[in-house]
Amino acid sequence: MNKSEIPAAQKAALSLLLDDHKKVKKIFKDFEKEKDSGAKQKMVEEACTELTIHTKIEEEKFYPYLRDQNPEAFGDLLDEALVEHASAKELIAQLQGMGPDDDLYDAKFTVLGEYVNHHVTEEEDELFPKVISKKIDLKELAQEMESLKQELASTAVAA
Repeated sequence: MNKSEIPAAQKAALSLLLDDHKKVKKIFKDFEKEKDSGAKQKMVEEACTELTIHTKIEEEKFYPYLRDQNPEAFGDLLDEALVEHASAKELIAQLQGMGPDDDLYDAKFTVLGEYVNHHVTEEEDELFPKVISKKIDLKELAQEMESLKQELASTAVAA
């Protein structure tokens, strides 16, 4: 999905999510080429932090708002997204307890990337176009999402 295609009523909220998607997809792609274990560990840590923040924003703000606006239109997609988030959170928890020399470290991060890519594709190809077609106004929600993102990012940096 191209940001220039997004109407003003949805632009800020969907752009925030699209930027997150782009950022983590790049980390997963760069990880595939990286050989240095220290660099790989930094990539895993960054991706896990970004994904944790992103899922909280979606689960606490974006998904409940969509469900409130139109439960029939979004229910199944949001239910699937929550299940996908649960799988990703499980892998993130495992990765956070591991190091680059542990067995399956690279494999778990690669699988996490596959889950994330699948999830991103569903959001960008199905959920976001539906939000646009239903003309859901996300202007106020965008501010809440941005505030939560800044709050979570500042606590992640402090941790």
